[in-house]
Amino acid sequence: MMRKGRKRFSTTQLIILSFLLAVGIGTALLSLPCATAAGQTTSLLDALFTAVTSVCVTGLVTVPTASHWSLFGHVVILLLIQTGGLSVITLTITVLILLGRRISLRNRLLLDNYFNLDTLDGLVRFVKKVFRGTLLAEGLGAVCFSFSFVPMFGWAKGLWYSVFHAVSAFCNAGIDLIGPNGFEPFVHNVWINLITMLLIFMGGIGFVVWWDVISVFRRRTARRSHDRHFFRSLSLHSKLSLSTTCVLIVGGTLLYLIFEYHNPLTIGTFSFPDKVLAALFESVTNRTAGFATVPQKGLTAPSVVVSLLLMFIGGSSVGTAGGVKTATVATLLLAAGTAVSGKEEVTCFHRRISEKTVIKALSIVLISFAVSLTAVIAMLAAEAGDPLDILYEVYSALGTVGLSRNYTGTVGTAGKIILCICMFLGRIGPISMVIAFTRRDRQLPVRLPEEKIIVG
Repeated sequence: MMRKGRKRFSTTQLIILSFLLAVGIGTALLSLPCATAAGQTTSLLDALFTAVTSVCVTGLVTVPTASHWSLFGHVVILLLIQTGGLSVITLTITVLILLGRRISLRNRLLLDNYFNLDTLDGLVRFVKKVFRGTLLAEGLGAVCFSFSFVPMFGWAKGLWYSVFHAVSAFCNAGIDLIGPNGFEPFVHNVWINLITMLLIFMGGIGFVVWWDVISVFRRRTARRSHDRHFFRSLSLHSKLSLSTTCVLIVGGTLLYLIFEYHNPLTIGTFSFPDKVLAALFESVTNRTAGFATVPQKGLTAPSVVVSLLLMFIGGSSVGTAGGVKTATVATLLLAAGTAVSGKEEVTCFHRRISEKTVIKALSIVLISFAVSLTAVIAMLAAEAGDPLDILYEVYSALGTVGLSRNYTGTVGTAGKIILCICMFLGRIGPISMVIAFTRRDRQLPVRLPEEKIIVG
C-alpha cells in the first residue's frame, strides 16, 4: 500500500529538480571562504546568483568573476557551466555508461524529454555522441585559444584561460576571466573573435543538426557523389535551423553596422574591417552567448531593440543555447505565410509541417512572451533604473544570454531573485515549467463539435 501511495515525479519534474540540485551544490561550494580570492565568505544570495548563472549558462554576474573568485571558485564555476551546458541528466547517464551500468527505461524517458526528440530509439548512442562531440569541440577550441592566450598570459595561466573560455563559449555561457571589461580588449583580435564565434555557433546550432550534417556527408562520401545538392539531403529541422541562423546572423550584422556605424561609444572610431568584425560578433553573441567586445551600455536604442529580438529568438533546439529557438520562430513565420496565401497546409522545402508542431511553436512563443512581460513589470516595480536597461537585463536573463548594460551589479535583493528566476526559466523553458506543475489527466479521444470564431 505504501508503495502504491508514493508520489512519482514526472520526467519533466525530475529534469527541473536535477538543475535545482546542481544549483544547490554550486551555491554551497561558492559560499565557502576558499572560493573567493580574499578568503572571505560570499553572501548567500551572490553565491546563489553565480551558481544559477553558471548552471543556466547565462553569464550575468553580481560580483566580478575574474577578481572576486579564487582558482577553486573558478573551477567550481567551470564545472557548473559544463554541467548546465550538457545538463545533469546527460552527465549522469554518461557516467552510468562509462561504469557499464544498464540504462533503464525511466532514464531513457528523461533523455527523451530533455532532448525533445520524440523517440527512444538510439537515445543512449545519441548521448555518447553528444558527450564525445562536446569534449572534441571544447578541446579544439582550447587549443586554438592557446595560440593567443599563452603568449599573452604565460603557459599556466594561458592554458587555463584557453580551457575555461572554450567551455564557456561552447556552452554559450559568456562568463570570462579576462577582467571587468570582458572581451572588449580583444575587439580587434580577429583570431580570438573567430574562434569564439565558431564555438558559440557550434554549441548553439544544436546536436541534432551536427549529426545530420555529418551523416549526410558520410553517405555522400561513401557513394562518391559529386552533385551539388548537399543542403537538400538534410532533414527539414536542419534546413530550418541553419537557414534561420544564417539570416539572423547576417541580418543582425547589417543592422548593427547601420545603427552603430557613427556611434563613438561602440564602433564609430573603428576602421571599416573592424566595424564589420565587431558587428558580426555582436550579432552572434547576442543570440545567447554573452561575450561582449563593445560596451553594451553604449548601444543606440535601435540596436538595443535588435538585441532584444535576437535574445528572444536565441539559438537552435537540442543545443546549449537559450531563447524560443530558431525553428520555432521559422515555423510561426511559415504558418503566418500560409494563412496570408490562403493555403491549407504549412509547408517548407517541399515538406509539410504538422498542425501539432505549429500549435507547440505558438504556445512556446506566447508563454515565453507572457513570462518576459511579467518579469519586466516585476523588475520595474521592484528596482529603480533606466527602463531600457531593465528591459535589456530581463531579456538577457530569459534568453540565457548574459550581456549586461552594467545594471545587474546595481540591483537589490528583489532584483537578484527575479533575475535568478528568469535565468532558470530561460534554461528550463517556461513551457516545461507549466507542464511540470500542471496535472494532466488521461482524456478519452473524443472530438468535440467544431464551430468558427472571428479572428483578426
